[in-house]
Amino acid sequence: MMVPWYLMAAYAYYEQDAPILSDSFFDDLAKTLLTVWDDVQHQHKEYISIDMLNAGTYIGKYPSIVEGAVEQLRMQN
Repeated sequence: MMVPWYLMAAYAYYEQDAPILSDSFFDDLAKTLLTVWDDVQHQHKEYISIDMLNAGTYIGKYPSIVEGAVEQLRMQN
């Protein structure tokens, strides 16, 4: 679930300017994802690059499901 959380957190932060994770948690998520990168299998992994994880940032397109997932998460909380 690291890939979806990374994408959702990036979307909430960069596109909505309303984070769903703290900066430190997002950074830790990027570091953890980087350490297990070769073992991660997810249909949206292609949206994330090693460079993004190293920088602890996200610059790119989002899968269409991400916006709805963030909104759903916000409605639940």
